[in-house]
Amino acid sequence: MIAELARVLQEAATAAFPPARLARVDGWWLRHADTPDWWNASVLPHGPVPRHALADRITRAERFYPGPAAFQISPAATPGLDAALTERGYRRDGEISLQTAPVVAPPPRAFPVRLSNTPDDDWFATWSAMHSTPGAELDQRARLARIAHPTAYVSVLDDLGVIAVGRAVRTDGWTGVYGMATVPRARGRGTAHQVLAALSAWAGTPLFLQVELRNAPALLLYARTGFTERYRYHFRRQTPGT
Repeated sequence: MIAELARVLQEAATAAFPPARLARVDGWWLRHADTPDWWNASVLPHGPVPRHALADRITRAERFYPGPAAFQISPAATPGLDAALTERGYRRDGEISLQTAPVVAPPPRAFPVRLSNTPDDDWFATWSAMHSTPGAELDQRARLARIAHPTAYVSVLDDLGVIAVGRAVRTDGWTGVYGMATVPRARGRGTAHQVLAALSAWAGTPLFLQVELRNAPALLLYARTGFTERYRYHFRRQTPGT
């Protein structure tokens, strides 16, 4: 059951981060991104592959990428793949907790909230301020323009402007939460909780999100707002010479 849940949710997450190019090879999704997010350009390797054919399938996937390949290893990943990649010299990276919540109740204190099906300039400015990678906003705008599923953008405001943002994408029976960001002066005031509650009210479905295990503040926030871990996944990244 966890393997099937992982397959559904990881494919839903791909819909929320549409790759610039996608090739499907017998259950494996080869995703090529036009952004610096290497994890968004990884192979989603779902489905069984005969043991004798696994090495060839990996090689075919590697040829899809102009640079080093990366594979996302979740409970839905092809059996034996993680070990095969380790033998090929791939390194383990990006330890992620996938968490779900049936609903997020609003916090006691409420700030004004703005919800839209498109991101405005203030939403982008707040998101970009927390993601300082050069060109991040332009990359994000291009990626969001490719989303084909219902999407909500939430901004929480105080007297000085937008202080927290987030977005959600609804697919079949699930809604994924992404793009969470809170400006430093608003942290600890319940604003991220309010973003989650607004997205939950819009979604009308259970929520899921993905958070790095090293992000202790985010893990604490999600635990307080009703999220529980369902499984973990990691990546295998090709190293030079492999």
